[in-house]
Amino acid sequence: MTPACKLLKNQKIEFSLHEYEHDPQAKSFGLEAAEKLNLNVEDVFKTLLVTDDKNYFVAILPVNHQLNLKKIASALGCKKLHMSDPKEAERLTGYLVGGISPLGQKKRLKTVIDATAINKSKIYVSGGKRGLDIGVSPQDLCKLLGAAFADLLDIS
Repeated sequence: MTPACKLLKNQKIEFSLHEYEHDPQAKSFGLEAAEKLNLNVEDVFKTLLVTDDKNYFVAILPVNHQLNLKKIASALGCKKLHMSDPKEAERLTGYLVGGISPLGQKKRLKTVIDATAINKSKIYVSGGKRGLDIGVSPQDLCKLLGAAFADLLDIS
């Protein structure tokens, strides 16, 4: 059981587990999850880490979209953010890239969830390893992470 699953269980939050055979050749972990689990890509969310070189933050957004760094910087009250180095993301979260869950990270980081999640009954995020997704209510996820909802998508 991954730290993400343990956290949800300990907090008595309702969730569902969805496992699939991860293909090491897959170009996008999130799109692979949506396809193999037969889910709408708009309901499958990826977990990205961004930094201002002092602090690290988590962005949760649909797998078929790009993160707009200006929008997340604004939502977090930062001047400028850039993507975290993958090795640093792994060190901070305790998870491997492609399996980074927003839940059960080594250190809780300030988190922003894309606003498209607000009206969904369930979204799917990484369960803490490649080939495992967790279905959870976005409201429960937000509350558990002390997160905020904001528009994060790069619509260009």
